[in-house]
Amino acid sequence: MTFGKKRARSITSEAILGILAAASGCALVSLNLMRVEELHFHLIALIVFALSFMSFIRLLMDPDSIRAVQSNSVLRIASETLEYLADGLDTNSAQKVCDLLLPETAAIAVAITDKENILGYSGYTDGNSIQGRKIRTTATHLTLSDGNVRVLHSAEEIGLPHNSRIRAAIIVPLVVAHRIAGTLKFYYRTPLHMSQTQESLASGFAELISTQMAAAALEEKTRLATSMELKALQAQINPHFLFNTINTISALIRTNPTQARVLLRDFAVFYRRALEDSADLIQLDREISQVKRYLSFEIARFGEERLCLEVRIDPALEFCMVPSFMIQPLVENAVRHGMPATGRLTITIIAKNVSNEVHIFVNDNGVGMSKERLATIMHPECSTGLGIAVKNVSDRMRSYFGADARMSIKSIEGCGTTVHFRLGVLEQRGDMLYPPTYKLLEEAQVSAPVSD
Repeated sequence: MTFGKKRARSITSEAILGILAAASGCALVSLNLMRVEELHFHLIALIVFALSFMSFIRLLMDPDSIRAVQSNSVLRIASETLEYLADGLDTNSAQKVCDLLLPETAAIAVAITDKENILGYSGYTDGNSIQGRKIRTTATHLTLSDGNVRVLHSAEEIGLPHNSRIRAAIIVPLVVAHRIAGTLKFYYRTPLHMSQTQESLASGFAELISTQMAAAALEEKTRLATSMELKALQAQINPHFLFNTINTISALIRTNPTQARVLLRDFAVFYRRALEDSADLIQLDREISQVKRYLSFEIARFGEERLCLEVRIDPALEFCMVPSFMIQPLVENAVRHGMPATGRLTITIIAKNVSNEVHIFVNDNGVGMSKERLATIMHPECSTGLGIAVKNVSDRMRSYFGADARMSIKSIEGCGTTVHFRLGVLEQRGDMLYPPTYKLLEEAQVSAPVSD
């Protein structure tokens, strides 16, 4: 699809009504200037002008309409971007993403690069900035070097000739597995076209592209070949959570833009962390950070009066190595299945050292479960709903820590549920703490500490 056709598709109902109102208004003026005496011409033009103008104003002032347009736009862009990048970032997928993003911004050009070449380019070009060419701008090379986001206000800052039509830019690094893999660039005719919204869009799109690049890279690793790991990943990144989160963010764009920007960046980080951590042992504090990030989206959706999280972690256990997705699926299930009809759902995570043994509790005060339901969720044949997530966590814990690791569940209908992990006696290995049954494999790569 050409750039012109993409632009044509972006014409909204507001634009059509605005054009119709302007045209009918001009017709009224022309009829008066030309002294046309036929009353029915004046009447028709007046009716068309009044109806189109009133509809235009009403549509602009309808917040539900605005939110619906924003939500649909974000969902469409996210969906198409994920589809294009399913097999990773190359010249074909990069060009499609550039063509997709350009009409959604105030930029006159969008580019995606790897560390050496321009993979995709859409919009205004001076003949040099085209797909397949070497990177030539100084600012892009600097971003590839230091990983900083750059907001540039002149052609000279970008590294272009002073007479270039491009006089402003936002350059965001694409980061995969803590390494800079390329850049996403938005070029503008003037700095006046840049805004906080444009910066947020650039950063959000860059995070989304980085996430998909990380997913493609992870798929090449044999550690993701087991169905257990894939199910653990798929259980977390589900369409309902994706839709609900994006819809919440789009609703906040109008009512609370600052919170919307924070949630957009956190959502991209959450999604990337989920993919990067799916096959590794990670530090307990990193797992808790991911849980807090997930709950922030649900709290934004339901409100603080309906949902809260309490965390009590023994400081000595913050660097204890645990399987990723060990706690988050249980917290997600508490929100999805334990939320009471009224009142607040409080989820409490406790980690403590008892006689040099690691004990972790995930507790909620939700609706709980019947004895019959509790008896079925850990059954080997249970493969739906709550059961698949609980069994998956249990299986992954045993795969890392051996048969001595224990996971137990207590639940009282109407009172809540508690999941208890006993990981075993701690052993010190360098700066990290491990249960003794975990056997370090030579090919295993344990995640290095990363600040969230």
